[in-house]
Amino acid sequence: MHLKPILSAVIPASFLSFGLWHSTPSLAEETANDAKTVKLKPVQIEADFREADIQQSTSSVTAVTPVEMQERDAQNIEDVIGLMPNVNASSGGATAHYYQIRGMGITEQYYTPVNPSVGVLVDDFDYSQMGAAATMFDVKQVEVLRGPQGTRFGSSALAGLIQVQTNEASYQPSARLEGTVGSHNTYAGGVVLNGPIVNDTLAGRLAVYQYNSDGYMENDYLDKKNTQNRDELTARANLKWNVNERLTLDLKLLHINVDNGYDAFNFSNDYTTLSDEPGQDTLKSDGVALKADYAVNPFIDMVAAITHISSKSTYSYDGDWANPGYDPSLVTQTDHNERKRNNQTLDLRFLSSEDGRIFNGTTDWVAGFYYLAQDEDYTGGYDYGGYLTPSGYDYKTSSQSLYGQLDHHLTDKWTLMAGLRVENYHYDYDGTVSGFSKKSSEVLYGGKLGASYQVTPNHLSFLTLSRGYKAGGVNDEGRLPSDKPVLYDTETLWNLEGGLNSSMLNNRLNTRLNVFYGQNQDRQIPVSYYDSNGNWMLYTENAPKSTYYGLEGQVDWLIVDDVRFLGSLGLLKSTYTDYTYEEQGQPDLVLDDRETARSPNYTFSVGGEYYLTDHWTLSANIEGKDAYYFSSTQPQKSKAYSLVNSAVTYQRKNWTVIVWGKNLGDTKYATEGFYFNADPKRTDAALYTQQGAPRTYGVTVAYDY
Repeated sequence: MHLKPILSAVIPASFLSFGLWHSTPSLAEETANDAKTVKLKPVQIEADFREADIQQSTSSVTAVTPVEMQERDAQNIEDVIGLMPNVNASSGGATAHYYQIRGMGITEQYYTPVNPSVGVLVDDFDYSQMGAAATMFDVKQVEVLRGPQGTRFGSSALAGLIQVQTNEASYQPSARLEGTVGSHNTYAGGVVLNGPIVNDTLAGRLAVYQYNSDGYMENDYLDKKNTQNRDELTARANLKWNVNERLTLDLKLLHINVDNGYDAFNFSNDYTTLSDEPGQDTLKSDGVALKADYAVNPFIDMVAAITHISSKSTYSYDGDWANPGYDPSLVTQTDHNERKRNNQTLDLRFLSSEDGRIFNGTTDWVAGFYYLAQDEDYTGGYDYGGYLTPSGYDYKTSSQSLYGQLDHHLTDKWTLMAGLRVENYHYDYDGTVSGFSKKSSEVLYGGKLGASYQVTPNHLSFLTLSRGYKAGGVNDEGRLPSDKPVLYDTETLWNLEGGLNSSMLNNRLNTRLNVFYGQNQDRQIPVSYYDSNGNWMLYTENAPKSTYYGLEGQVDWLIVDDVRFLGSLGLLKSTYTDYTYEEQGQPDLVLDDRETARSPNYTFSVGGEYYLTDHWTLSANIEGKDAYYFSSTQPQKSKAYSLVNSAVTYQRKNWTVIVWGKNLGDTKYATEGFYFNADPKRTDAALYTQQGAPRTYGVTVAYDY
């Protein structure tokens, strides 16, 4: 698929019809003067080293606000990625586990260790391998930075970074009580308490939220409607202590308890399963973080954050998708995977204040040290007809990084940027079942060079060249043929990006447009296949070269005081340029010029919101994406689809009532897919898919004090 005709046909139409979104009081601000004007409220980005207005960012960035989350009853990141151009997700569980940016990112994990390509931060907590922890209650903003974040985040953000910013404690007393009921026996409730504990010195915030749903799958064999249920508890606590004028301490506590079912696949690719042993998709996680903001002197500020996370997850499923009565030849199969992870991080960062700029006051600077240590203890086993194949390992990783960045203001309009990160990465792998062990260390580096030009006060252009990296790793699968790799190499990405951010019509119209091109070396490819004995093989290997290019456009337009347009468009072409897949006993599969997995050629969001009165708001949104390959080597694709979402919001004094609906057209679409001979009643292979949510609807009521 060529992008040139897409660009010429889609861009003009998209920018004429880019999504409607309303200017509620929380999204717009008024200027009090003789002729009152309404402007778009500035959006601040916090995922980079310094907080900045989104229109001054030199990254391809998207920010999702609380209003957008509430109008779509967002429970997790997967519920808002439709608003993010060139961002995708892979499911394989009750919720999405992994995310892809520009076609790059983990797509699955079973019994081998993997390294993330997309970083996921919840405040300062690193949940890059546990996407279920990124719940949306009491969240201030979700930000996504597309492209390698080699300077900012290192080896876990080769493709980009998703950051969830929760609300912090403040000295203004406030509270929130929220409840939701919806289809599929969905009900949820949450409470927030916030305010001063000791005058203007110590403030606290507590947020607790419970979400329950039977889910949309039905199990005919067990006669149950909740075998893929959702039962998710989120609790957050925050203490903010203003020790003195120079030092502020933030203590954050986090508890996540996700106890979901997993029963998604069947032989007819619909919403009815036949399994006799449905699985689990659970996560229990506790985290503590301490952050210090300290003004060392009038020239230097220090930010230090230390975190600890302890997590346990279970992922299991019925491997035969059926029951003994389905077919006499059926072989009973189950898979069970448990992981315990302990994660510690330390980020010590020094930043120049405005008076601390170097080189005659022309250059902002950042310098820091980052430490990460993670221990992953895995045990599992695949039961095939009563024969258990156990697996297990202890995988320890650690890294120590030095990083820095200079922003040199050459003139009032020109700024030059240079960033560098050097990381000493180490892993220690111990196969507790196979007996295989391996240790390795390597020095990795990433960074960024760029320039920005303030064309006018309302137009900022930029050009950047960045390098990202992802550490190599190990396969430990005793059944792998001798020609398959035990080790795989470090992956690198060079990314060239140019963009233009514009504010027009007296700050009533904001646009962000960027184009990009990237070259990938030694791309880490997850491969799965069945051998001649019926064993399922899983491993990672390197594809020597791949490339991508495309664009991302975002528009935010307050047409009149009561109507706001907001939309996004992502175009992407991501292909292998040098990759041949070799399968034992089969002809080599040459994949040169084939699109990479999870990389739809387009993603879009178009919607609208109309402020009917001071209290009533009507909104609608259409989001969609092109077809894409489910896996790196199999030839099957998803189907292109679009979803319609809508909400009616009533606000009066302290009360908010939202009647919402998602996928109102009841579109059938797939979130995961496998191609193999699964059905014992068939002799050939077929594509089997996990279905996305059908039409869902509900009511959310909230009281704010």
